[in-house]
Amino acid sequence: MFKDVDDDKDKKNSTDEDKLIQNYDTILKESAILTAFSGILFGFLLQISINSPPSFGFLNKLLVLISLYSITIATLLFIMPVIYHHLQYPYKDIHKFKSRSHKFVLFGLLHVGLTLYLGLVISVSTIFQIYISLILAIIPFVIVYIYFSFRR
Repeated sequence: MFKDVDDDKDKKNSTDEDKLIQNYDTILKESAILTAFSGILFGFLLQISINSPPSFGFLNKLLVLISLYSITIATLLFIMPVIYHHLQYPYKDIHKFKSRSHKFVLFGLLHVGLTLYLGLVISVSTIFQIYISLILAIIPFVIVYIYFSFRR
């Protein structure tokens, strides 16, 4: 019959808390997906580096090693939002958490891109010379950039 002011505050706090939990959940789920992807890619590269084909020259082995380091860095960067979540919990500022998590993911994606590029260079170099492979491996990235520019 009478509306209590405390009831309105509880509803507002509950709504704010639900949004906060949803923000954390979205960031941590995104981090989990990227970590799983980079972990699988790490496993493939580790397998290639341990059991490299006899036809692999020094340059291909070096590219595999660089790719392995790059994907390791990416995996660690994708794990950082989870680590940051546990070290800084409870948060006073969700925007700070989102901003830092976003930076971790962006830097991780740069390393994933480098790893994918080097993987293409390695595979294309089995057919073409390494200099041609370096150019041909750029084609998928250019195509994605063109598609990305058409999004507007």
